[in-house]
Amino acid sequence: MGSRFDAYSHHAEAGIFGILLGSYGLGAVTGAFSVSRLKQKLSSEAILRLATIALSVATCTIAFSRNDILTCLALATAGGGWMLVITTLNIAVQLPVPRWVTGRALATFQASVAGGIAIGSWGWGAVADILDVQTALLISAGGIVASVLFGLRWKMHEARSDGARESPDLPDPDVKLAVTHRSGPVVVELEYRVALDDARSFYRIMQEVQLSRQRNGAYAWSIARDLADPELWVERFHFPTWIDFLRMRNRPTAGERQLEDRAGAFQIGGEPVRIRRMLERPFGSVRWQAEARDRGLQGTFMPGPGGGA
Repeated sequence: MGSRFDAYSHHAEAGIFGILLGSYGLGAVTGAFSVSRLKQKLSSEAILRLATIALSVATCTIAFSRNDILTCLALATAGGGWMLVITTLNIAVQLPVPRWVTGRALATFQASVAGGIAIGSWGWGAVADILDVQTALLISAGGIVASVLFGLRWKMHEARSDGARESPDLPDPDVKLAVTHRSGPVVVELEYRVALDDARSFYRIMQEVQLSRQRNGAYAWSIARDLADPELWVERFHFPTWIDFLRMRNRPTAGERQLEDRAGAFQIGGEPVRIRRMLERPFGSVRWQAEARDRGLQGTFMPGPGGGA
């Protein structure tokens, strides 16, 4: 087949493979320690481009190399480029997401990387089996460098944790109805009174609020406007259980709290945004017979003032 790897498989000792693999690992370690220094001088997008190009050049060099030292240097470069890409993306995945969901985001990223390696190993092995190792490496190098073009259309923004900072925990709301963590579904309604001239701007903000609510566990979100009183808007969303609602209250990040404050800033009339928390289909919360003892003091949650759903 003409590839240097075929020559190694027949004439080289196992120690050569260990040296080659060690060179890749040494480059990966060097790349990992270089990330912080590079990020002080370059943007994440620039680091990804340089690392991707370096990985492509190294792969092409390995395909043509017949010299052990040159191959080791190319593998070290490939290892460094690979580690720079993985580390940069790893940081970009973790920083922008809220702390309570960081583990899930990182697990999804790691699973996609592991899955890509598994699929790529099978795919490039099949290409090498059909053609040869050298051709497979050259095609791979071309695909790697071509991936840089994606950055021209979809640039990677700098990952920041400002909007993902944890906000102070809110106290549990006062209730006068006996509920358990499994009570539900829970319905939350917020009443806004918005000036007619601000209706369009308010509606746009509420589209962002919708995404925030849904990210934090709400479902069946809706926004409605009173036909007889156009200044009155009602935001409504659900949670499966009472404990889901309590968890949601402390999930919003500082950025999401600011978004809620922006929506609340449209409120006119001097009154705070009115919040209702209600138990839908309140099985067990009312007396079925006159002689049975009522578990709660009242049949509904008391409306609360503004300051978080």
